[in-house]
Amino acid sequence: MKYSILSISLLLLLACNSKNKTEGTETVLETTTVTLTDAQLKNAALELVQVQQRSVSSILKLNGRIDVPPQNIVSISVPLGGYLKSTKLLPGMHLRKGEVIAIIEDQQYIQLQQDYLTAKAKIGFTEAEYLRQKELNESKASSDKVYQQAEAEFRSQKILISALGEKLKLAGINTNQLTEQNITRSIQLHSPIDGYVSKVNVNIGKYVAPTDVLFELINPTDIHLALTVFEKDVNKLFIGQKIVSYTNNDPENKHYGDIILIGKDLGPDRSTEVHCHFDDYDKTLIPGTYMNADVEVKNKAAWVLPEDAVVRFENKQYVFVKKTEKTFELLEIQPGVSENGFTEIRNDESLQQKQIVSKGAYTLLMSLKNKAED
Repeated sequence: MKYSILSISLLLLLACNSKNKTEGTETVLETTTVTLTDAQLKNAALELVQVQQRSVSSILKLNGRIDVPPQNIVSISVPLGGYLKSTKLLPGMHLRKGEVIAIIEDQQYIQLQQDYLTAKAKIGFTEAEYLRQKELNESKASSDKVYQQAEAEFRSQKILISALGEKLKLAGINTNQLTEQNITRSIQLHSPIDGYVSKVNVNIGKYVAPTDVLFELINPTDIHLALTVFEKDVNKLFIGQKIVSYTNNDPENKHYGDIILIGKDLGPDRSTEVHCHFDDYDKTLIPGTYMNADVEVKNKAAWVLPEDAVVRFENKQYVFVKKTEKTFELLEIQPGVSENGFTEIRNDESLQQKQIVSKGAYTLLMSLKNKAED
């Protein structure tokens, strides 16, 4: 009794496995040829075409990020150093050219102004002494040594004034308006561009050295798109080529531009950077934003068929070729680019000069599938 029950169980298990395998099996066509009756041929209303040559273009899909060229990134520092007294800058803030962005104070600015004004006060005396000694030397009433000392002191004073004046200009102090009544211990930093703040590296009260970068500003007028292009696709691109870019978050919002620079060297991953300029820059595209881009590559001549002639079956693509008046054969194709209702045929050699079903191709495919399932 036990053996009978065990045998029945094994038979049931084998039957279930056999059923599962049958259900998971893909449809297999026993033949690739379909023959229609006169009535079927009339009802199908088939239309026939031949492969034809057309100019087609393909879309090269790339990705990259919003980038800023080095000349459009401005690092703000204090040439002479000092303590940060005040600033209102925050990352993302927009600035106008000439706007005060920070106030720096230090005692060295007081000393620098004092030295400049003192040197200017002495220049009149040294110049007068130089001219007096020159006149006396010409009449031999003064020795050459005394005259040369007066001349050297006068020229040294002029050099000192010029050097101190340049230091004051470097600090942002206008020497033309500097007097003993308006000596200041602080200087103002002004924005050199119209743009926005990308980095703030200091806080109020901190001492900053001349080598420290206080702020980083970005000029958005020349922000561009840097795309990564692999070696096999570089020769498809050229300067001035149009692109359409978009973000993953908003693919419907298209940004148009053109290629302005193509890299001349390849990295370890066999890729280079292609830089593109936007026709109209969108301020919502901040540096670092990842972008996708579609580039229409150059047109090429290709053999094509109408898209209606191409049928899909089991993840492959086929066409029906006329063998006789009522017989049609299913042939696999290697499709290329699809554009404007046509599909490129890469293995066109086997289809040249042959009649191919365009309208009604799926009707023939259904007939083949029905035969396979009977």
